[in-house]
Amino acid sequence: MSGVVAVTGATGFIGQHLTATLAASGIRQRLLVRRLPALPAVQSAGSIELVVGDLGEPAALRRLVAGTDAVIHLAGAIKAAHRAAFFQHNEQGVRDLLSAVAAAEAQTRVLLISSLAARAPHLSDYAASKRAGEDCLSAAAPAPGWIALRAPAVYGPGDRETLPFFRSVKLGWAPVPGDGCGRLSLIHVADLCAVITATVLRPPADGVYEVDDGTVGGYNMREMAAVAAGVFGRRVRTIGVPRALMTGVAGMQQMLARTTGRPAILSAGKVREIFHRDWVVTDHRLAQALDFRPRFDLRDGFADTILWYSRNRWL
Repeated sequence: MSGVVAVTGATGFIGQHLTATLAASGIRQRLLVRRLPALPAVQSAGSIELVVGDLGEPAALRRLVAGTDAVIHLAGAIKAAHRAAFFQHNEQGVRDLLSAVAAAEAQTRVLLISSLAARAPHLSDYAASKRAGEDCLSAAAPAPGWIALRAPAVYGPGDRETLPFFRSVKLGWAPVPGDGCGRLSLIHVADLCAVITATVLRPPADGVYEVDDGTVGGYNMREMAAVAAGVFGRRVRTIGVPRALMTGVAGMQQMLARTTGRPAILSAGKVREIFHRDWVVTDHRLAQALDFRPRFDLRDGFADTILWYSRNRWL
């Protein structure tokens, strides 16, 4: 690829893995960052350019996308103090980015990293805002092309959201929602980044796609706990958490969040997401179009993640 790829959200969990994957593929990048220094591990590579600013600054966004072949939009909110904040980040952020592409008269393909939650926008403000971001992109339909990629739960080295799961399994306990039989798909962050990179290099037809690790039917939490326990080399006992209890905890966390001004990820909407029984990827068109074969199955992926956590003293 001879041109430049712009990236938002480059300093986050997925973003840091993605910039390394793009660099390894020889792709020149322009990253939107809020401050310097950022990403010290890759700044020394001459293929990385930084634009200081955020999604609320039109001038910074125009500098970001000017002359680019593609923009990968990773930035967004997974937790917020109220509904409007979710939409500000996950819908308006997409709208502002598209406006910048139009203002810069850039022939830029837009790749939005969305969430499988967008499939069920009625469940939570987060899910609704992710779906709104997708709708905004499809309505604008940038002429060079566009993709909305719905990722399932993403795990891997450096992820703080799944860390509590691994910590509890290490202690021999695995809390699961209800009976623990709801099913979900997963993907290791390295495999997600490989898919994103391949999509940039060999873009499929415009549209909304899903991606996962290729396991038909996904997993339930009991199966995941058993695999993680096997990596730790110990037994684990699963504990069903009643929905009413989790809802009560979510209410307390939200009260604390309103008091402190610091958003909490657990909310009534998040509880509805957690107890939703089907987060399994069923659309495999993208994997087929890219001839994508995941590097990590669940056991290898968990082993890689646990090893990183242990080496970095997170566990």
